[in-house]
Amino acid sequence: MASICLFWAAGLAIFTLGVWAQISLADYMTLSANRYPNAPLILLATGAAVTAWGFLGCLGVAANLPCLLRAYGFFQLATLVAGLAAGLSGLFYREDIAGGFRSGLQRAVAGYTEDEGRADALDSLQRALECCGAEGWRDWLTSDWGCRNRPLLSDDSEGVAAAGIHPHGCFRKVFSLCRPSARLINPITQIPVFVLFFSACSVVPNLLIKLDLCSDLIHIMVCQTDKRKLSEVNHRLCV
Repeated sequence: MASICLFWAAGLAIFTLGVWAQISLADYMTLSANRYPNAPLILLATGAAVTAWGFLGCLGVAANLPCLLRAYGFFQLATLVAGLAAGLSGLFYREDIAGGFRSGLQRAVAGYTEDEGRADALDSLQRALECCGAEGWRDWLTSDWGCRNRPLLSDDSEGVAAAGIHPHGCFRKVFSLCRPSARLINPITQIPVFVLFFSACSVVPNLLIKLDLCSDLIHIMVCQTDKRKLSEVNHRLCV
């Protein structure tokens, strides 16, 4: 029962991570060139599914339903494999994620007037982090918006600072803020996996033992019934 509660807690942790990603990383995912817009929704769906199956596991133990426990065990194994795959993919594709975000920022600056949603996300990011452009404020000089508003822009750093334009680019600022959190995200995502692993190690053997005990008990009951019938027949023959 304790392992099933741990499985339930792991599902809640994944669901909470999905809520945080949906709220905090929405603008960043809009600006990224990589196609990961549904990653928070996947985390939310996975967390909800794991939590629901944890409840069914508790129900199976409380009501003593072997079929439900067997289905719970298979789902737990599938969740373990999926969690390991997700954690390893996040570990191995960190550079790809960073490159996609850099490319997305550069594309958002270059086509600032083409996509209103991406332009709003870029404006929100620049205001929140007090940054300008992808690598720096000079990115705007070669953009469509910069070409149309070239009299308002200058290549003079002192003039830019006097105009209140932030000198630092958004890419470095975002990753300087996200680097400490990124080091924690992979361990946090792997904690539920280890919880699932240890709970599986405890649940599956217990489940198999219970099933074996049930089969042995049925076998003993059948054998005892046969012995009773045989003794009754022998008694009748002797009489």
